[in-house]
Amino acid sequence: MWLEILLASVLGFVIYWFVSKDKEETLPLEDGWWGPGVRPTAGEDKSIRPFKVETSDEEINDLHQRIDRVRLTPPLEDSRFHYGFNSNYLKKIISYWRNEFDWRKQVEILNKYPHFKTKIEGLDIHFIHVKPPNLPSGQTPKPLLMVHGWPGSFYEFYKIIPFLTDPKNHGLSDEHVFEVICPSIPGYSFSEASSKKGFNSVATARIFYKLMLRLGFQKFYIQGGDWGALICTNMAQLVPSHIKGLHLNMALILRNFYTLTLPLGRCFGGLFGYTERDMELIYPFKKIFFSLLRESGYLHIQSTKPDTVGCALNDSPVGLAAYILEKFSTWTNSEFRDLEDGGLERKFSLDDLLTGIMLYWTTGSITSSQRFYKENLGQVNKHEMLKVYVPTGFAAFPCELMHLPEKWVKTKYPNLISYSYMPRGGHFAAFEEPELLAQDIRKVAVHKTGGKKS
Repeated sequence: MWLEILLASVLGFVIYWFVSKDKEETLPLEDGWWGPGVRPTAGEDKSIRPFKVETSDEEINDLHQRIDRVRLTPPLEDSRFHYGFNSNYLKKIISYWRNEFDWRKQVEILNKYPHFKTKIEGLDIHFIHVKPPNLPSGQTPKPLLMVHGWPGSFYEFYKIIPFLTDPKNHGLSDEHVFEVICPSIPGYSFSEASSKKGFNSVATARIFYKLMLRLGFQKFYIQGGDWGALICTNMAQLVPSHIKGLHLNMALILRNFYTLTLPLGRCFGGLFGYTERDMELIYPFKKIFFSLLRESGYLHIQSTKPDTVGCALNDSPVGLAAYILEKFSTWTNSEFRDLEDGGLERKFSLDDLLTGIMLYWTTGSITSSQRFYKENLGQVNKHEMLKVYVPTGFAAFPCELMHLPEKWVKTKYPNLISYSYMPRGGHFAAFEEPELLAQDIRKVAVHKTGGKKS
């Protein structure tokens, strides 16, 4: 008992020393060229071009032919989703995809928001730009950049956009109305992939900053989860004076001695600032640890040899669907692995899920999207050592892969003005719980200084 108290005291001192010695720094705002070949001597074309999602009979027929040639392995008895995507349920997905899914109709839905492209650092950057349809008199919309992750896309934000751009007609007050910009990460769907090695989250953050400047926004809000959380964090580290507020529903906090408190946290949680809700979401840690272990196999593959698995996924639409949709099962709720259908249709429609798959399939972007892991993981990055001092809001969804207590988040984001325990939801927050996430994003616009926890 006394040994545990001594260890806790020493650990507390180490945490204090580690945290207090930090000073405010920013990342250098450099430049890059990621297009093919040598950078042209002529200046870059800065025009913004309208873009429209299109399809063809040839594209659809090719998809159907590949689906028709699928070859599946029967699942083990009573395996549910414990071995990955259950091929018995996959048959239902395949049948719907082949016989009922209307890609042309989904293309029309994709085009309901304005799409654009523009060249930045040699890459054609795709984005949607949605302005408020009913802006109250005398009010200026707040520019908000929203960044997706893997295996997601800009389409994840289609259901949350109305809550942000037209809140009054969707059950929220019109005190805060946003103008929303959702870019595709280079190498994802309609954004051109880098031709050079080394294209990481910092380069992406710089490109998205240039995008916002090109659109005429000197100061703006940013929001992200998954890779989007890291990209937005990097933006706040690169150009903090341009960021009015940062909102996250996930964070990668690597420089954090609080993780060392996990073995003692169950006995001394209060000492380390853990709330009762934190304790419920973190412990028993053995269960959380093994859940993370089960869900991280893809991470090692994609951060070491992304092109190898990419060859298979880019050639088989069914294989691609199984690989991606498995994440939408267990990352939404880890307990869904115990269900025969992975719980997919409890939270999402097959049309929405297959639209996400089609954005990878029709653009052939699965391999380039996976390379983002290789470029960001496996080396020490300066941004991991830097704190973020812009006003930050954090939404802790209970079914996220790893819960981050407020104390942990504050070690990376000291100016944490809002921390919310969300009542439900998992990794794909905007896709799964758009209204809840929209309400939480608004807190960053409301609170200028000070903090508030809910």
